[in-house]
Amino acid sequence: MSSRLFAISFDAHQPERLAHFWSGVLGLETTDDSYGGVALPSGNDADYRLGFRPSPTQKTGQNRLHFDLTSSSLEDQREIVARALDLGAQHVDVGQGPDASHVVLADPEGNEFCVIEPGNNFLAGCGLIGALACDGSQAVGYFWSKALGWPLVWDQDEETAIQSPNGGTKITWGGPPLMPDPGKDLHFDLAPDDDQQAEVDRLLSLGAKRLDSPDSGDGTVLLTDPDGNKFRVLTRR
Repeated sequence: MSSRLFAISFDAHQPERLAHFWSGVLGLETTDDSYGGVALPSGNDADYRLGFRPSPTQKTGQNRLHFDLTSSSLEDQREIVARALDLGAQHVDVGQGPDASHVVLADPEGNEFCVIEPGNNFLAGCGLIGALACDGSQAVGYFWSKALGWPLVWDQDEETAIQSPNGGTKITWGGPPLMPDPGKDLHFDLAPDDDQQAEVDRLLSLGAKRLDSPDSGDGTVLLTDPDGNKFRVLTRR
């Protein structure tokens, strides 16, 4: 038994507006999903969605999770940055320094993301959304590898990375120290392959913790991973 990564979802004050931004950056069409939000396909072999879910939570710090977008050339990198800026992104300083070859931006709701320089071998073949880069421990990388059934493709010096057996976006964790919870962030939405409760029990046995009562209103179950990051186990549709 395992879960499928159904979506990587943004907390959003204006879900439709934020979905429009990412649709323009990624060149993907928005769609309604079956769980009451707005979504985009990932456009790669990992076969998840980008979800945009309404949330009143205020962002209080740098996100623990952010996307790394790849580029095929310096011109392509400049074009991705220019397209994002035209759609409402801003340059942000997260300590990258003036000589950094990647470009750090934030979307219209302040979610940081990077546009990576061409020639990055680690992200080669992953698609435009090359990685979801996470602040987190080695233990949480192991947890998500078991939770999703995605093998480890990097495990060194407390840094870990996993990738779907089908390829596509890598999910990486940079090791300690762990940044404070920013309040407003990105989260995983999991779709169980079979019985929801049995899958929740499996995730709890792997180190997750329940955050809500069994009845969360829409049938989903809210949990946290070993680093305290919230994620949802959806009902079967």
